[in-house]
Amino acid sequence: MLCRVFPVAVAVVMLLGARSTVLAADKPNVLFVIADDLTAEAVSCYRDAASATPAIDSLAARGTRYARAYCQFPVCGPSRASFMSGYYPHGSGTMGYVSGRKQIGPDRLTWSQHFAKHGYHTARVGKIFHMGVPGDIETGSDGADDPASWHERFNSKGPEWKAKGDGELLENNRDGKKPVKGGNTLELVKADGDDLVHADGKTAQKACELLEQYKAAGKPFFLAVGFVRPHVPFVAPRKYFEPYPWEKVALPKKIPGDWGDIPKAGINYKTSRNLDLDETREKKGVAAYYAAVAYLEAQVEKVLTTLREQKLDQNTIVIFTSDHGFHLCEHDFWMKVSLMEESARVPLIVAVPGKKPGVCNSLAELVDLYPTVSELCGLPVPERIQGKSLAKTIDDPRQPVRDAALCVNGGSFLLRTEKWAYIRHGRNGENGKQLYDMEKDPKQYRNMAGTEEAAGALEELDAVLTRRLKEVEDSDIRRDGQKK
Repeated sequence: MLCRVFPVAVAVVMLLGARSTVLAADKPNVLFVIADDLTAEAVSCYRDAASATPAIDSLAARGTRYARAYCQFPVCGPSRASFMSGYYPHGSGTMGYVSGRKQIGPDRLTWSQHFAKHGYHTARVGKIFHMGVPGDIETGSDGADDPASWHERFNSKGPEWKAKGDGELLENNRDGKKPVKGGNTLELVKADGDDLVHADGKTAQKACELLEQYKAAGKPFFLAVGFVRPHVPFVAPRKYFEPYPWEKVALPKKIPGDWGDIPKAGINYKTSRNLDLDETREKKGVAAYYAAVAYLEAQVEKVLTTLREQKLDQNTIVIFTSDHGFHLCEHDFWMKVSLMEESARVPLIVAVPGKKPGVCNSLAELVDLYPTVSELCGLPVPERIQGKSLAKTIDDPRQPVRDAALCVNGGSFLLRTEKWAYIRHGRNGENGKQLYDMEKDPKQYRNMAGTEEAAGALEELDAVLTRRLKEVEDSDIRRDGQKK
């Protein structure tokens, strides 16, 4: 069942046949596809992954794949509020599970609003701003959506962990009590039935229907399609689990004393230890994640196939990404929130019709999407937003964009440069520091903070991070008095 909602404030511009005098008819369409909790480590065009993602790979084969793209907050709500508003979480003060509308005010346009202003029909299907998974998916509710951002919006309802099939709760608390089902709980369901039983199947179906409608209407569109997998619970039709028997899963390398040089603040909130996972449960968790990715991949393929069949691919910019990454037992960590590589880094692909494919190694951020796609579509880039346009990398992937990427998690901060990953816990590092040489130690096993050999680099990175935070936080939102 799809729940359809029409914001009253924009009802007058709902008619697809209405044309704006601002926008020429030949402007490219925008299809923005986002997964939930998808690590780049599980996308096969990023590495020789155990999971296979042929549809996503095919998009990368005709687009620009960003090898080092980072979210701005490794949690769903603030990450999504950031890239949709064009502000860093610390810039707008949007640090929780809200859309960010209160923080940025009524006069600043979100990414999709900006396109609506310039004549685009804007719509979302599924989760774009924050929705609670599984809660909002079970009820088919809007979550923290921003009604002013869309001409029309559709929620996809699904049974989540209540789906009929073979379910298994993998985690236990140390005291032996099982956690409440829902939220960030490590569980799986090998579900009975087909793709359309679940939210993502319905999201893909509705997105395909809209693409057909929009082709007939002939008006430029901005369509955002938000899937909820592979977010826990790992629920997917049974057939998607079959290629990934847990017995054949290869777990990440375990290093004795791995946590010995990680500050307490750097230990993730979900670990094999506090979830009481043995090796069997760890393998089952990874296998179930791959199954959820396979289900997601099949839905992405449906949308891309319809785009091609309607010949909309010839005039549609396609963006694929995730709101943040996900730990799959690296360092015995699970899920997101961590500022380590697997949690902060995201897959990012931008395919522009008529442009050659390529791989861009420049550091990129999700907050860059708003100015990038605006420029690619010939729209003015709002002066106040904080990202940087990646448009020049579409023609030449070797073009540099930024020297460092910034990701935050409350009072902890990641500065990712070409060589270093520097994590500072506490405003001045009072809760510890982590420093990794990503050229020599890409899996982040040796914390070099406090070592003599990295003292100079640490001092320089400290200064850069302090300066970046000041730049981000000294935003016009605060200066205008909207953020007290």
